[in-house]
Amino acid sequence: MYDNDSILELVKSSYSNAPSYKQDYYGVPQNYKDITTLQQLLESNYKYRPTKVQLRENLIAKIKNNENPFKGIIGFEETVIPAVKRALLAGHDMLFVGHIGQGKTKLAEKLSENLLSPIPIVEGTITNDIPTEIPYPQLINLLQDKDIHRALPEFFVSKDCEEIIKNNKLNTKIKWVDGKARYRYILATPDISVKDLVGQIDVVKVIKKGIGVFDIDSYSPGYLLQARYGILCLDELPVLDPRKQVALLSVLQEGRFTTGAYPVFFRPDVKIVATANPIDYTHSGKIIEPLADRLRSHIETHYPKTLDDEILILLQEIDMLLRKNTFLPVFILKTVVKIFQSLRNNPEINSERGVSVRSTIHSLEIIIGEVEVMRSVLNDVPTVPRFSDIYCMFQSSKFELDEIEDTTENKIKFLNNTISEIIRETSKDYFAKFIDSEELSNIKKEFKNKVFTVLQNQYQKKQQQQQQKPDNYSPYSASSSSESNAHGLNPGNSSGGSLLYSEQLKQFPFTKKIVSRAIEKIKGEQAEYIRKAKNTNISANLEYLDYNNETIGDFDKQEETLATITELFLEYLRFSTPPILDRKENRFECMET
Repeated sequence: MYDNDSILELVKSSYSNAPSYKQDYYGVPQNYKDITTLQQLLESNYKYRPTKVQLRENLIAKIKNNENPFKGIIGFEETVIPAVKRALLAGHDMLFVGHIGQGKTKLAEKLSENLLSPIPIVEGTITNDIPTEIPYPQLINLLQDKDIHRALPEFFVSKDCEEIIKNNKLNTKIKWVDGKARYRYILATPDISVKDLVGQIDVVKVIKKGIGVFDIDSYSPGYLLQARYGILCLDELPVLDPRKQVALLSVLQEGRFTTGAYPVFFRPDVKIVATANPIDYTHSGKIIEPLADRLRSHIETHYPKTLDDEILILLQEIDMLLRKNTFLPVFILKTVVKIFQSLRNNPEINSERGVSVRSTIHSLEIIIGEVEVMRSVLNDVPTVPRFSDIYCMFQSSKFELDEIEDTTENKIKFLNNTISEIIRETSKDYFAKFIDSEELSNIKKEFKNKVFTVLQNQYQKKQQQQQQKPDNYSPYSASSSSESNAHGLNPGNSSGGSLLYSEQLKQFPFTKKIVSRAIEKIKGEQAEYIRKAKNTNISANLEYLDYNNETIGDFDKQEETLATITELFLEYLRFSTPPILDRKENRFECMET
Protein backbone atom coordinates (compact mmCIF):
# COMPACT_ATOMS: atom_id res chain seq x y z
CA MET A 1 0.00 0.00 0.00
CA TYR A 2 1.10 3.52 -0.77
CA ASP A 3 0.89 6.20 1.93
CA ASN A 4 0.70 9.90 1.10
CA ASP A 5 4.47 10.30 0.96
CA SER A 6 4.98 7.30 -1.32
CA ILE A 7 2.12 8.45 -3.56
CA LEU A 8 3.85 11.81 -3.86
CA GLU A 9 7.12 10.11 -4.73
CA LEU A 10 5.48 7.77 -7.27
CA VAL A 11 3.73 10.58 -9.16
CA LYS A 12 6.80 12.81 -9.02
CA SER A 13 9.00 10.03 -10.39
CA SER A 14 6.50 9.15 -13.14
CA TYR A 15 6.09 12.74 -14.29
CA SER A 16 9.80 13.63 -14.22
CA ASN A 17 11.45 10.49 -15.59
CA ALA A 18 11.58 9.16 -19.13
CA PRO A 19 9.43 6.14 -20.07
CA SER A 20 10.87 2.84 -18.87
CA TYR A 21 9.40 0.57 -21.52
CA LYS A 22 10.02 -0.85 -24.97
CA GLN A 23 7.59 0.19 -27.69
CA ASP A 24 5.68 -1.56 -30.47
CA TYR A 25 3.36 1.33 -31.27
CA TYR A 26 4.87 4.77 -30.94
CA GLY A 27 4.76 5.93 -27.32
CA VAL A 28 3.08 2.78 -26.01
CA PRO A 29 4.54 0.15 -23.66
CA GLN A 30 5.16 -3.18 -25.36
CA ASN A 31 3.20 -4.86 -22.57
CA TYR A 32 0.48 -2.21 -22.47
CA LYS A 33 -2.34 -4.76 -22.24
CA ASP A 34 -0.95 -5.83 -18.85
CA ILE A 35 -1.24 -2.27 -17.51
CA THR A 36 -4.75 -2.14 -16.04
CA THR A 37 -4.50 0.27 -13.08
CA LEU A 38 -3.36 3.84 -12.51
CA GLN A 39 -0.58 2.56 -10.27
CA GLN A 40 0.86 0.37 -13.04
CA LEU A 41 0.56 3.23 -15.51
CA LEU A 42 2.51 5.59 -13.22
CA GLU A 43 5.14 2.93 -12.52
CA SER A 44 5.80 2.62 -16.27
CA ASN A 45 6.44 6.40 -16.53
CA TYR A 46 3.93 6.52 -19.39
CA LYS A 47 3.98 9.68 -21.51
CA TYR A 48 1.18 10.58 -23.91
CA ARG A 49 2.28 11.67 -27.40
CA PRO A 50 0.17 14.13 -29.48
CA THR A 51 -2.12 12.76 -32.20
CA LYS A 52 -0.25 14.30 -35.12
CA VAL A 53 3.05 12.94 -33.76
CA GLN A 54 1.54 9.46 -33.37
CA LEU A 55 0.34 9.53 -36.97
CA ARG A 56 3.73 10.71 -38.21
CA GLU A 57 5.90 8.31 -36.19
CA ASN A 58 3.73 5.24 -36.80
CA LEU A 59 3.71 6.01 -40.54
CA ILE A 60 7.51 6.30 -40.52
CA ALA A 61 7.78 2.95 -38.72
CA LYS A 62 5.50 1.25 -41.25
CA ILE A 63 7.40 2.75 -44.19
CA LYS A 64 10.68 1.45 -42.74
CA ASN A 65 9.15 -2.01 -42.18
CA ASN A 66 7.66 -2.02 -45.68
CA GLU A 67 4.14 -2.31 -44.22
CA ASN A 68 1.05 -0.91 -45.91
CA PRO A 69 -1.07 1.18 -43.51
CA PHE A 70 -3.72 1.65 -46.20
CA LYS A 71 -4.83 -1.94 -46.73
CA GLY A 72 -8.28 -2.02 -48.29
CA ILE A 73 -7.73 1.27 -50.17
CA ILE A 74 -7.57 0.26 -53.83
CA GLY A 75 -6.65 2.38 -56.83
CA PHE A 76 -5.05 5.28 -54.92
CA GLU A 77 -1.55 3.79 -54.67
CA GLU A 78 0.10 6.13 -57.19
CA THR A 79 -2.07 9.22 -56.70
CA VAL A 80 -3.88 9.84 -53.42
CA ILE A 81 -1.81 7.74 -50.99
CA PRO A 82 1.49 9.59 -51.64
CA ALA A 83 -0.31 12.90 -51.01
CA VAL A 84 -1.78 11.58 -47.74
CA LYS A 85 1.64 10.37 -46.59
CA ARG A 86 3.15 13.79 -47.25
CA ALA A 87 0.35 15.46 -45.30
CA LEU A 88 0.76 13.12 -42.31
CA LEU A 89 4.51 13.61 -42.20
CA ALA A 90 3.91 17.37 -42.30
CA GLY A 91 1.34 17.19 -39.49
CA HIS A 92 -1.46 18.63 -41.63
CA ASP A 93 -5.20 18.49 -41.21
CA MET A 94 -6.69 17.41 -44.54
CA LEU A 95 -9.54 18.11 -46.93
CA PHE A 96 -10.41 15.33 -49.39
CA VAL A 97 -12.08 16.73 -52.50
CA GLY A 98 -13.92 14.28 -54.73
CA HIS A 99 -17.26 12.98 -55.97
CA ILE A 100 -19.50 10.68 -53.95
CA GLY A 101 -18.41 7.07 -53.54
CA GLN A 102 -14.66 7.57 -54.01
CA GLY A 103 -13.56 6.15 -50.65
CA LYS A 104 -12.82 9.45 -48.87
CA THR A 105 -14.29 8.49 -45.51
CA LYS A 106 -12.88 4.96 -45.74
CA LEU A 107 -9.43 6.50 -46.11
CA ALA A 108 -9.99 8.58 -42.95
CA GLU A 109 -11.04 5.41 -41.09
CA LYS A 110 -7.83 3.68 -42.13
CA LEU A 111 -5.73 6.52 -40.71
CA SER A 112 -7.33 6.00 -37.30
CA GLU A 113 -7.29 2.23 -37.44
CA ASN A 114 -3.68 1.76 -38.56
CA LEU A 115 -1.70 4.85 -37.52
CA LEU A 116 -2.95 5.88 -34.06
CA SER A 117 -1.34 4.32 -30.99
CA PRO A 118 -3.53 2.88 -28.21
CA ILE A 119 -4.06 5.27 -25.29
CA PRO A 120 -4.85 4.58 -21.61
CA ILE A 121 -8.09 6.17 -20.41
CA VAL A 122 -9.89 6.00 -17.10
CA GLU A 123 -12.53 3.34 -17.58
CA GLY A 124 -16.04 4.79 -17.69
CA THR A 125 -15.19 8.22 -19.13
CA ILE A 126 -16.60 9.43 -22.45
CA THR A 127 -14.00 12.09 -23.25
CA ASN A 128 -11.05 9.67 -23.39
CA ASP A 129 -9.58 10.98 -20.14
CA ILE A 130 -5.87 10.09 -19.82
CA PRO A 131 -5.00 10.33 -16.10
CA THR A 132 -1.35 11.26 -16.67
CA GLU A 133 -2.52 14.34 -18.62
CA ILE A 134 -3.83 15.76 -15.34
CA PRO A 135 -1.36 18.38 -14.05
CA TYR A 136 0.95 17.01 -11.36
CA PRO A 137 -0.47 19.05 -8.41
CA GLN A 138 -4.06 18.16 -9.34
CA LEU A 139 -3.38 14.44 -9.57
CA ILE A 140 -1.61 14.50 -6.20
CA ASN A 141 -4.62 16.20 -4.65
CA LEU A 142 -7.04 13.68 -6.18
CA LEU A 143 -5.00 10.77 -4.84
CA GLN A 144 -4.82 12.39 -1.38
CA ASP A 145 -8.50 13.41 -1.15
CA LYS A 146 -7.74 17.10 -1.30
CA ASP A 147 -9.58 19.83 -3.15
CA ILE A 148 -8.18 20.82 -6.54
CA HIS A 149 -6.88 24.32 -7.05
CA ARG A 150 -7.30 25.23 -10.73
CA ALA A 151 -4.66 27.78 -11.67
CA LEU A 152 -5.76 27.84 -15.31
CA PRO A 153 -9.28 27.65 -16.78
CA GLU A 154 -8.42 24.58 -18.82
CA PHE A 155 -10.14 21.20 -19.22
CA PHE A 156 -7.86 18.23 -18.61
CA VAL A 157 -10.28 15.49 -17.57
CA SER A 158 -13.98 15.35 -16.87
CA LYS A 159 -15.51 15.71 -13.43
CA ASP A 160 -16.54 12.04 -13.68
CA CYS A 161 -12.90 11.09 -14.14
CA GLU A 162 -11.83 13.12 -11.11
CA GLU A 163 -14.47 11.42 -8.96
CA ILE A 164 -13.41 7.95 -10.15
CA ILE A 165 -9.76 8.67 -9.23
CA LYS A 166 -10.77 10.14 -5.86
CA ASN A 167 -12.79 7.03 -5.03
CA ASN A 168 -10.37 4.41 -6.31
CA LYS A 169 -6.94 6.08 -5.93
CA LEU A 170 -4.13 4.02 -7.45
CA ASN A 171 -6.54 1.14 -8.12
CA THR A 172 -8.40 3.24 -10.70
CA LYS A 173 -9.12 0.98 -13.68
CA ILE A 174 -7.34 1.79 -16.91
CA LYS A 175 -8.70 0.83 -20.33
CA TRP A 176 -6.57 0.96 -23.49
CA VAL A 177 -8.44 2.42 -26.44
CA ASP A 178 -7.19 1.84 -29.98
CA GLY A 179 -7.29 4.31 -32.84
CA LYS A 180 -10.33 2.74 -34.46
CA ALA A 181 -12.39 3.50 -31.34
CA ARG A 182 -11.23 7.13 -31.40
CA TYR A 183 -12.49 7.75 -34.94
CA ARG A 184 -15.59 9.94 -34.99
CA TYR A 185 -17.59 10.33 -38.21
CA ILE A 186 -19.97 13.27 -38.60
CA LEU A 187 -22.10 13.83 -41.69
CA ALA A 188 -22.47 17.59 -41.97
CA THR A 189 -26.16 18.44 -42.13
CA PRO A 190 -27.97 21.77 -41.81
CA ASP A 191 -29.36 20.81 -38.40
CA ILE A 192 -25.91 20.42 -36.77
CA SER A 193 -25.46 23.30 -34.33
CA VAL A 194 -22.37 25.02 -32.94
CA LYS A 195 -23.22 23.41 -29.59
CA ASP A 196 -23.13 19.98 -31.24
CA LEU A 197 -19.54 20.70 -32.26
CA VAL A 198 -18.10 22.38 -29.16
CA GLY A 199 -20.42 21.11 -26.41
CA GLN A 200 -22.67 23.07 -24.11
CA ILE A 201 -23.71 23.85 -20.58
CA ASP A 202 -26.29 21.20 -19.72
CA VAL A 203 -29.18 22.82 -17.83
CA VAL A 204 -30.50 19.41 -16.76
CA LYS A 205 -27.18 18.69 -15.01
CA VAL A 206 -27.28 22.08 -13.33
CA ILE A 207 -30.77 21.42 -11.95
CA LYS A 208 -30.29 17.77 -10.97
CA LYS A 209 -26.90 18.17 -9.31
CA GLY A 210 -27.52 21.60 -7.85
CA ILE A 211 -24.27 22.93 -9.26
CA GLY A 212 -23.31 26.34 -10.57
CA VAL A 213 -23.87 27.17 -14.23
CA PHE A 214 -20.15 27.53 -14.86
CA ASP A 215 -19.06 24.54 -12.81
CA ILE A 216 -16.99 22.05 -14.86
CA ASP A 217 -19.60 19.42 -14.00
CA SER A 218 -22.26 21.28 -16.00
CA TYR A 219 -20.49 20.77 -19.32
CA SER A 220 -21.67 18.17 -21.88
CA PRO A 221 -19.05 17.41 -24.55
CA GLY A 222 -19.65 17.92 -28.27
CA TYR A 223 -18.21 16.12 -31.27
CA LEU A 224 -14.78 17.72 -30.94
CA LEU A 225 -14.20 16.42 -27.43
CA GLN A 226 -15.85 13.07 -28.13
CA ALA A 227 -13.16 12.58 -30.80
CA ARG A 228 -10.43 13.61 -28.35
CA TYR A 229 -6.97 12.20 -29.09
CA GLY A 230 -8.29 10.79 -32.35
CA ILE A 231 -9.62 11.73 -35.78
CA LEU A 232 -12.79 13.69 -36.48
CA CYS A 233 -14.09 13.11 -40.00
CA LEU A 234 -16.41 15.89 -41.16
CA ASP A 235 -18.13 14.51 -44.24
CA GLU A 236 -19.51 17.07 -46.73
CA LEU A 237 -18.02 20.01 -44.84
CA PRO A 238 -19.52 22.69 -47.16
CA VAL A 239 -23.00 21.80 -45.91
CA LEU A 240 -22.14 23.46 -42.59
CA ASP A 241 -23.11 27.11 -42.73
CA PRO A 242 -20.33 29.70 -42.25
CA ARG A 243 -21.18 30.39 -38.59
CA LYS A 244 -20.66 26.72 -37.73
CA GLN A 245 -17.50 26.52 -39.81
CA VAL A 246 -16.07 29.42 -37.81
CA ALA A 247 -16.29 27.25 -34.67
CA LEU A 248 -13.57 25.01 -36.14
CA LEU A 249 -11.07 27.79 -36.80
CA SER A 250 -9.53 28.02 -33.34
CA VAL A 251 -9.10 24.23 -33.17
CA LEU A 252 -7.21 24.18 -36.46
CA GLN A 253 -5.16 27.29 -35.67
CA GLU A 254 -4.53 27.06 -31.91
CA GLY A 255 -5.57 23.52 -31.03
CA ARG A 256 -8.19 24.72 -28.55
CA PHE A 257 -11.74 26.03 -28.32
CA THR A 258 -14.24 27.49 -25.87
CA THR A 259 -18.00 27.14 -25.75
CA GLY A 260 -20.19 30.20 -25.39
CA ALA A 261 -19.60 32.10 -22.14
CA TYR A 262 -18.12 29.01 -20.47
CA PRO A 263 -14.75 30.19 -19.04
CA VAL A 264 -12.73 27.07 -19.82
CA PHE A 265 -10.35 26.18 -22.67
CA PHE A 266 -10.61 22.72 -24.22
CA ARG A 267 -7.69 21.13 -26.09
CA PRO A 268 -9.09 18.09 -27.93
CA ASP A 269 -5.80 17.20 -29.69
CA VAL A 270 -7.89 15.97 -32.61
CA LYS A 271 -6.86 15.54 -36.22
CA ILE A 272 -9.53 16.89 -38.56
CA VAL A 273 -10.15 15.19 -41.89
CA ALA A 274 -12.90 16.83 -43.93
CA THR A 275 -14.46 15.91 -47.26
CA ALA A 276 -16.11 17.99 -49.97
CA ASN A 277 -17.67 17.47 -53.38
CA PRO A 278 -15.93 19.46 -56.15
CA ILE A 279 -19.12 21.42 -56.86
CA ASP A 280 -19.17 22.54 -53.22
CA TYR A 281 -15.49 23.44 -53.08
CA THR A 282 -14.05 26.86 -52.20
CA HIS A 283 -14.55 28.42 -55.63
CA SER A 284 -18.29 28.34 -54.99
CA GLY A 285 -17.87 29.96 -51.59
CA LYS A 286 -19.28 27.05 -49.59
CA ILE A 287 -16.18 26.56 -47.47
CA ILE A 288 -15.16 29.82 -45.87
CA GLU A 289 -11.71 30.92 -46.95
CA PRO A 290 -10.11 31.01 -43.47
CA LEU A 291 -11.20 27.41 -42.84
CA ALA A 292 -10.02 26.22 -46.26
CA ASP A 293 -6.68 27.89 -45.53
CA ARG A 294 -6.29 26.15 -42.16
CA LEU A 295 -7.04 22.73 -43.65
CA ARG A 296 -3.48 22.74 -44.86
CA SER A 297 -3.53 19.85 -47.35
CA HIS A 298 -6.23 19.62 -50.02
CA ILE A 299 -6.14 16.23 -51.70
CA GLU A 300 -8.18 15.28 -54.76
CA THR A 301 -9.62 11.77 -54.91
CA HIS A 302 -10.96 9.97 -57.97
CA TYR A 303 -12.94 6.98 -59.16
CA PRO A 304 -11.05 3.75 -59.93
CA LYS A 305 -8.98 4.27 -63.04
CA THR A 306 -8.82 0.62 -64.11
CA LEU A 307 -11.27 -2.23 -64.52
CA ASP A 308 -9.30 -4.45 -62.16
CA ASP A 309 -9.26 -1.84 -59.39
CA GLU A 310 -13.02 -1.47 -59.38
CA ILE A 311 -13.60 -5.23 -59.58
CA LEU A 312 -11.39 -5.69 -56.52
CA ILE A 313 -13.21 -2.89 -54.68
CA LEU A 314 -16.51 -4.52 -55.64
CA LEU A 315 -15.33 -7.87 -54.34
CA GLN A 316 -14.05 -6.34 -51.09
CA GLU A 317 -17.11 -4.23 -50.31
CA ILE A 318 -20.09 -6.30 -51.46
CA ASP A 319 -22.25 -7.63 -48.63
CA MET A 320 -22.89 -11.28 -49.40
CA LEU A 321 -24.92 -11.80 -46.19
CA LEU A 322 -23.17 -15.12 -45.47
CA ARG A 323 -24.78 -16.70 -48.55
CA LYS A 324 -24.03 -20.29 -49.39
CA ASN A 325 -24.12 -22.10 -52.71
CA THR A 326 -23.31 -18.95 -54.71
CA PHE A 327 -20.87 -18.43 -57.58
CA LEU A 328 -19.87 -15.09 -59.13
CA PRO A 329 -18.42 -15.39 -62.66
CA VAL A 330 -15.76 -12.75 -63.25
CA PHE A 331 -17.30 -11.87 -66.62
CA ILE A 332 -20.46 -10.81 -64.75
CA LEU A 333 -18.36 -8.64 -62.41
CA LYS A 334 -16.60 -7.12 -65.42
CA THR A 335 -19.92 -6.38 -67.08
CA VAL A 336 -21.36 -4.63 -64.02
CA VAL A 337 -18.21 -2.56 -63.52
CA LYS A 338 -17.98 -1.59 -67.19
CA ILE A 339 -21.60 -0.41 -67.14
CA PHE A 340 -20.86 2.12 -64.40
CA GLN A 341 -17.53 3.15 -65.84
CA SER A 342 -19.33 3.82 -69.10
CA LEU A 343 -21.95 5.93 -67.28
CA ARG A 344 -19.25 7.99 -65.55
CA ASN A 345 -17.54 8.78 -68.84
CA ASN A 346 -20.70 9.46 -70.83
CA PRO A 347 -21.20 13.16 -71.71
CA GLU A 348 -24.96 12.74 -71.27
CA ILE A 349 -24.51 11.99 -67.55
CA ASN A 350 -24.19 14.86 -65.08
CA SER A 351 -20.47 14.70 -64.28
CA GLU A 352 -20.78 17.15 -61.38
CA ARG A 353 -22.95 14.68 -59.48
CA GLY A 354 -20.79 11.70 -60.36
CA VAL A 355 -21.65 8.00 -60.44
CA SER A 356 -20.66 6.41 -57.16
CA VAL A 357 -18.75 3.15 -56.83
CA ARG A 358 -21.47 2.32 -54.31
CA SER A 359 -23.87 2.06 -57.26
CA THR A 360 -21.62 -0.66 -58.70
CA ILE A 361 -21.61 -2.54 -55.40
CA HIS A 362 -25.34 -2.14 -54.76
CA SER A 363 -26.21 -3.20 -58.29
CA LEU A 364 -24.33 -6.48 -58.03
CA GLU A 365 -26.13 -7.10 -54.74
CA ILE A 366 -29.46 -6.46 -56.49
CA ILE A 367 -28.55 -8.77 -59.37
CA ILE A 368 -27.80 -11.57 -56.91
CA GLY A 369 -31.15 -10.88 -55.26
CA GLU A 370 -32.80 -11.11 -58.69
CA VAL A 371 -31.28 -14.56 -59.22
CA GLU A 372 -32.71 -15.67 -55.89
CA VAL A 373 -36.16 -14.24 -56.69
CA MET A 374 -36.32 -15.73 -60.17
CA ARG A 375 -34.93 -19.22 -59.72
CA SER A 376 -32.39 -20.20 -57.06
CA VAL A 377 -34.61 -20.03 -53.95
CA LEU A 378 -37.72 -21.59 -55.53
CA ASN A 379 -35.84 -24.34 -57.36
CA ASP A 380 -33.14 -24.91 -54.73
CA VAL A 381 -30.31 -24.44 -57.20
CA PRO A 382 -27.00 -22.51 -56.86
CA THR A 383 -27.16 -18.73 -57.14
CA VAL A 384 -25.23 -17.86 -60.30
CA PRO A 385 -25.94 -14.55 -62.11
CA ARG A 386 -26.44 -14.43 -65.90
CA PHE A 387 -26.76 -11.70 -68.49
CA SER A 388 -30.52 -12.16 -68.41
CA ASP A 389 -30.52 -11.10 -64.73
CA ILE A 390 -28.71 -7.80 -65.19
CA TYR A 391 -31.57 -5.60 -66.37
CA CYS A 392 -33.03 -5.35 -62.86
CA MET A 393 -30.31 -2.96 -61.69
CA PHE A 394 -32.17 0.32 -62.28
CA GLN A 395 -33.33 0.44 -58.66
CA SER A 396 -29.71 0.62 -57.45
CA SER A 397 -28.23 2.77 -60.25
CA LYS A 398 -27.87 6.38 -59.13
CA PHE A 399 -27.06 8.85 -61.88
CA GLU A 400 -28.49 12.04 -63.31
CA LEU A 401 -29.05 12.77 -67.00
CA ASP A 402 -27.65 16.04 -68.23
CA GLU A 403 -28.31 16.43 -71.96
CA ILE A 404 -31.86 15.05 -71.94
CA GLU A 405 -34.71 15.36 -69.46
CA ASP A 406 -33.90 13.45 -66.28
CA THR A 407 -37.08 11.35 -66.10
CA THR A 408 -37.43 7.77 -64.89
CA GLU A 409 -38.43 6.63 -68.37
CA ASN A 410 -35.41 8.26 -70.00
CA LYS A 411 -33.05 6.90 -67.33
CA ILE A 412 -34.35 3.33 -67.73
CA LYS A 413 -33.96 3.54 -71.49
CA PHE A 414 -30.49 5.06 -71.19
CA LEU A 415 -29.35 2.45 -68.68
CA ASN A 416 -30.72 -0.47 -70.68
CA ASN A 417 -28.99 0.76 -73.84
CA THR A 418 -25.75 0.98 -71.87
CA ILE A 419 -26.24 -2.52 -70.47
CA SER A 420 -26.82 -3.95 -73.96
CA GLU A 421 -23.72 -2.23 -75.31
CA ILE A 422 -21.53 -3.52 -72.47
CA ILE A 423 -22.89 -7.06 -72.84
CA ARG A 424 -21.92 -6.85 -76.48
CA GLU A 425 -18.43 -5.61 -75.60
CA THR A 426 -17.88 -8.22 -72.90
CA SER A 427 -19.03 -11.18 -75.00
CA LYS A 428 -16.82 -10.10 -77.91
CA ASP A 429 -13.83 -9.79 -75.56
CA TYR A 430 -14.25 -13.42 -74.52
CA PHE A 431 -14.82 -15.05 -77.90
CA ALA A 432 -13.49 -12.82 -80.72
CA LYS A 433 -10.14 -14.67 -80.80
CA PHE A 434 -11.48 -17.90 -79.37
CA ILE A 435 -13.28 -19.36 -82.38
CA ASP A 436 -12.27 -19.73 -86.02
CA SER A 437 -14.43 -19.11 -89.09
CA GLU A 438 -15.06 -22.82 -89.70
CA GLU A 439 -16.52 -23.23 -86.20
CA LEU A 440 -18.76 -20.23 -86.74
CA SER A 441 -19.98 -21.70 -90.00
CA ASN A 442 -20.82 -25.00 -88.31
CA ILE A 443 -22.71 -23.21 -85.55
CA LYS A 444 -24.72 -21.25 -88.09
CA LYS A 445 -25.69 -24.47 -89.85
CA GLU A 446 -26.84 -26.18 -86.66
CA PHE A 447 -29.11 -23.23 -85.80
CA LYS A 448 -30.91 -23.58 -89.13
CA ASN A 449 -34.64 -24.00 -88.35
CA LYS A 450 -33.90 -24.21 -84.60
CA VAL A 451 -34.13 -21.77 -81.74
CA PHE A 452 -32.48 -21.61 -78.33
CA THR A 453 -34.75 -20.41 -75.52
CA VAL A 454 -33.23 -18.17 -72.89
CA LEU A 455 -35.25 -17.68 -69.70
CA GLN A 456 -34.33 -16.47 -66.23
CA ASN A 457 -36.20 -19.46 -64.81
CA GLN A 458 -35.91 -22.29 -67.28
CA TYR A 459 -37.03 -24.75 -64.59
CA GLN A 460 -40.67 -23.82 -64.89
CA LYS A 461 -42.89 -25.79 -67.20
CA LYS A 462 -43.98 -24.27 -70.47
CA GLN A 463 -47.60 -24.00 -69.38
CA GLN A 464 -46.64 -22.21 -66.17
CA GLN A 465 -44.53 -19.75 -68.07
CA GLN A 466 -47.36 -18.95 -70.46
CA GLN A 467 -49.76 -18.41 -67.57
CA GLN A 468 -47.31 -15.98 -65.95
CA LYS A 469 -46.72 -13.90 -69.06
CA PRO A 470 -47.76 -10.31 -68.22
CA ASP A 471 -50.10 -8.66 -70.72
CA ASN A 472 -48.10 -5.44 -70.76
CA TYR A 473 -44.67 -7.05 -70.87
CA SER A 474 -41.80 -4.89 -72.11
CA PRO A 475 -38.42 -6.64 -72.50
CA TYR A 476 -36.59 -3.71 -70.89
CA SER A 477 -39.03 -2.94 -68.11
CA ALA A 478 -37.71 -2.55 -64.56
CA SER A 479 -41.05 -2.25 -62.79
CA SER A 480 -40.78 -5.63 -61.08
CA SER A 481 -38.45 -8.58 -60.91
CA SER A 482 -40.86 -10.72 -62.95
CA GLU A 483 -40.67 -8.18 -65.76
CA SER A 484 -36.96 -7.46 -65.62
CA ASN A 485 -36.03 -10.41 -67.87
CA ALA A 486 -34.27 -8.88 -70.85
CA HIS A 487 -35.32 -11.74 -73.13
CA GLY A 488 -39.02 -11.96 -72.41
CA LEU A 489 -41.29 -14.53 -70.80
CA ASN A 490 -42.91 -16.02 -73.88
CA PRO A 491 -41.06 -19.32 -74.34
CA GLY A 492 -40.51 -21.22 -77.50
CA ASN A 493 -38.08 -24.11 -77.75
CA SER A 494 -36.78 -26.85 -79.96
CA SER A 495 -35.60 -29.32 -77.38
CA GLY A 496 -38.58 -31.56 -76.79
CA GLY A 497 -40.23 -29.23 -74.29
CA SER A 498 -37.27 -28.91 -71.90
CA LEU A 499 -36.07 -25.42 -71.12
CA LEU A 500 -32.92 -26.59 -69.31
CA TYR A 501 -29.87 -25.17 -71.06
CA SER A 502 -28.02 -28.49 -70.70
CA GLU A 503 -30.85 -30.28 -72.53
CA GLN A 504 -31.12 -27.65 -75.24
CA LEU A 505 -27.37 -27.81 -75.90
CA LYS A 506 -27.79 -31.44 -76.95
CA GLN A 507 -29.50 -30.05 -80.06
CA PHE A 508 -26.46 -27.84 -80.77
CA PRO A 509 -23.31 -30.01 -80.55
CA PHE A 510 -20.94 -27.40 -82.03
CA THR A 511 -22.25 -24.74 -79.67
CA LYS A 512 -21.92 -27.12 -76.73
CA LYS A 513 -18.31 -27.83 -77.71
CA ILE A 514 -17.43 -24.12 -77.64
CA VAL A 515 -19.24 -23.62 -74.32
CA SER A 516 -17.33 -26.56 -72.82
CA ARG A 517 -14.06 -25.12 -74.11
CA ALA A 518 -14.92 -21.70 -72.68
CA ILE A 519 -15.36 -23.22 -69.25
CA GLU A 520 -11.63 -23.86 -69.04
CA LYS A 521 -10.83 -20.26 -69.97
CA ILE A 522 -13.28 -18.98 -67.36
CA LYS A 523 -11.87 -21.32 -64.70
CA GLY A 524 -8.46 -19.76 -65.30
CA GLU A 525 -9.86 -16.25 -65.06
CA GLN A 526 -11.58 -17.02 -61.76
CA ALA A 527 -8.29 -18.28 -60.32
CA GLU A 528 -6.44 -15.22 -61.68
CA TYR A 529 -8.75 -12.82 -59.85
CA ILE A 530 -8.46 -14.77 -56.64
CA ARG A 531 -4.68 -14.30 -56.93
CA LYS A 532 -5.10 -10.58 -57.65
CA ALA A 533 -7.36 -10.20 -54.63
CA LYS A 534 -4.91 -11.94 -52.33
CA ASN A 535 -2.05 -9.80 -53.68
CA THR A 536 -4.12 -6.74 -52.72
CA ASN A 537 -4.69 -8.16 -49.21
CA ILE A 538 -8.36 -8.90 -49.92
CA SER A 539 -9.64 -12.01 -48.21
CA ALA A 540 -13.39 -11.34 -48.12
CA ASN A 541 -15.75 -13.13 -50.51
CA LEU A 542 -13.04 -15.07 -52.37
CA GLU A 543 -15.02 -18.29 -51.94
CA TYR A 544 -17.64 -16.90 -54.32
CA LEU A 545 -15.04 -16.76 -57.11
CA ASP A 546 -13.69 -20.25 -56.51
CA TYR A 547 -14.94 -22.77 -59.07
CA ASN A 548 -13.62 -25.54 -56.81
CA ASN A 549 -15.93 -24.42 -54.01
CA GLU A 550 -17.69 -27.60 -52.94
CA THR A 551 -20.99 -25.76 -52.52
CA ILE A 552 -21.07 -25.15 -56.27
CA GLY A 553 -20.55 -28.77 -57.20
CA ASP A 554 -18.85 -29.95 -60.40
CA PHE A 555 -18.32 -26.66 -62.23
CA ASP A 556 -18.53 -27.97 -65.78
CA LYS A 557 -21.58 -30.15 -65.09
CA GLN A 558 -23.58 -27.70 -63.02
CA GLU A 559 -26.69 -26.42 -64.80
CA GLU A 560 -26.42 -22.87 -63.48
CA THR A 561 -22.77 -22.30 -64.38
CA LEU A 562 -23.40 -23.92 -67.75
CA ALA A 563 -26.36 -21.59 -68.31
CA THR A 564 -24.47 -18.38 -67.55
CA ILE A 565 -21.61 -19.30 -69.90
CA THR A 566 -24.11 -20.32 -72.58
CA GLU A 567 -25.75 -16.89 -72.41
CA LEU A 568 -22.33 -15.27 -72.69
CA PHE A 569 -21.64 -17.22 -75.89
CA LEU A 570 -25.09 -16.70 -77.40
CA GLU A 571 -24.69 -12.94 -76.96
CA TYR A 572 -21.37 -13.13 -78.79
CA LEU A 573 -23.03 -14.93 -81.70
CA ARG A 574 -25.34 -11.94 -82.09
CA PHE A 575 -22.38 -9.58 -82.40
CA SER A 576 -19.88 -11.68 -84.36
CA THR A 577 -18.80 -10.48 -87.78
CA PRO A 578 -20.98 -11.29 -89.59
CA PRO A 579 -23.73 -11.93 -86.96
CA ILE A 580 -24.70 -15.60 -86.61
CA LEU A 581 -27.81 -15.29 -84.46
CA ASP A 582 -30.66 -12.91 -83.99
CA ARG A 583 -32.56 -12.49 -80.73
CA LYS A 584 -36.31 -12.08 -80.64
CA GLU A 585 -37.48 -11.72 -77.09
CA ASN A 586 -36.32 -14.93 -75.39
CA ARG A 587 -35.37 -16.78 -78.57
CA PHE A 588 -31.98 -16.97 -80.23
CA GLU A 589 -32.29 -18.12 -83.84
CA CYS A 590 -30.32 -18.15 -87.03
CA MET A 591 -29.78 -14.72 -88.58
CA GLU A 592 -31.88 -14.28 -91.71
CA THR A 593 -29.80 -13.84 -94.86
